[in-house]
Amino acid sequence: MTQSGQHQPQEPQNTLQTATHNNSPPVPVLAKKTSPLIAILLLLIAMLSLQGGASLAKTLFPVVGPQGVTALRLGLGSVLLLLYFRPWRLKMRGGNLRALLMYGLALGCMNYSFYLALQTVPLGIAVALEFTGPLAVAMFSSRRPVDFIWVVLAVTGLLLLLPLGQSAGGVDLKGACFALIAGACWAVYILAGQRAGSSYGPGTAAMGSLIAALIFFPIGAVQAHTSIFSWEILPLGLLIALLTSAIPYSLEMMALTKLPAKTFGTLMSMEPAMAALSGIIFLGEFLTATQWMGLAAIIAASAGSTLTIQRKTKIETVDIPGNHPSGK
Repeated sequence: MTQSGQHQPQEPQNTLQTATHNNSPPVPVLAKKTSPLIAILLLLIAMLSLQGGASLAKTLFPVVGPQGVTALRLGLGSVLLLLYFRPWRLKMRGGNLRALLMYGLALGCMNYSFYLALQTVPLGIAVALEFTGPLAVAMFSSRRPVDFIWVVLAVTGLLLLLPLGQSAGGVDLKGACFALIAGACWAVYILAGQRAGSSYGPGTAAMGSLIAALIFFPIGAVQAHTSIFSWEILPLGLLIALLTSAIPYSLEMMALTKLPAKTFGTLMSMEPAMAALSGIIFLGEFLTATQWMGLAAIIAASAGSTLTIQRKTKIETVDIPGNHPSGK
């Protein structure tokens, strides 16, 4: 699904032009008279769908393990994206194969690391730690004095969440490292996606997901605790792919047609809180007061960098469908 160097999407008009260019499928849009509150509601539902899918994925860990879930998510998610975007029918300039390969590799590694992190780290904390990747891209793209505030907030959040002392509430160090690796992959994914998207357009998401699946599907399938091809597992894998890809992407694209880019990005900064809420409801993962403070600090840094971003920075990200790592 979507996101940017910190969930900085393109303006709705540009997004629609990109999505409807080169014979790609039409993007779902809201009616002109639709209230922006409906768009906000759709965006919240999209985040709940994404994090609900992540919670469902975690419930499968005892059966197939995080590696098996990664294989299911990437394999079935790639099929859905290929069927929707049909990249073989698109007119693409091409020419930047290295960026496309990096994009796909980063996507696969991001999913693999994230699910390994979820094995021992609560969902809300894992998403918050992973968010440091796109947050770093956003902050490194600008060196204004106000950005120092967001850096301090992000570092404070990390210190409160990482298992560096008793205040971390027993967060597993290995799992936290996997979440940070997923964040670093997310940063690479953003930068490579910007370059690949300029050459391959709307087909970038499907082709990048296919590359990720070709690399990590066999790895995950081999490392899975049991076969992922049983009729008991495959429907759940398909549901995870729908909840973390197709449904959130469609809802987010509809919301983009009614919301300014900064509003969209600021709301997306709430994703770690949505993840924590999903973890509480579906997984019984209750966080300590210190951990909530860490989440709040990272959310504030994310929202702040979004609200104060300049119209043009050195790094300009491209909103490419299908890039929700957390499900990612």
